[in-house]
Amino acid sequence: MTTRRELFVAASALAATSLSPFEAALAQAPQEPKEAEFLFVQSAKSMSFDKSTNKLTLVGVSAATVFFSDRPDRIAGNMTTAAFVPFWSKGKDSFLSNPPNADISILEGSQLQQVVVVLQDPTLQGDNLSYTVKILEGEMPPKGANVSVFIDVIGMPRTPLSYAGVARRSYRRAYYR
Repeated sequence: MTTRRELFVAASALAATSLSPFEAALAQAPQEPKEAEFLFVQSAKSMSFDKSTNKLTLVGVSAATVFFSDRPDRIAGNMTTAAFVPFWSKGKDSFLSNPPNADISILEGSQLQQVVVVLQDPTLQGDNLSYTVKILEGEMPPKGANVSVFIDVIGMPRTPLSYAGVARRSYRRAYYR
């Protein structure tokens, strides 16, 4: 008597041998990794800005930096802020070679102030994160509270071994448990 398992194994073996060598090679050829573009959000209790050095310091920055992608992927997750800072290391697609724009949103009481900047040279010391900024639009106040930083995109591969792939899998595991 033939079991289902034996039938499926036999069918799989027959299908594999019926492929032409070209089709078999195509089936095993590595696929070009796709990329997703990620946006990042950082939050802090307060900020200070030194106009003479263009140094923005996020005081009490969250230990987690949130990332997400747009459609069609809709990948979301978070990473440690300490793991985010090395995105400014050398590389073709690093923030060092192509610094990101960011929207700095400062909420003082009921007043929202927004400043668009270019972020450069991050330094993390404890829970203080400093950036050298180039102001593109708006006026940076010397101090502020309740700060959110919305950082422009970076392309990252969506392969299973990439950070995005690992984050996506762990996000789904957390979601489905």
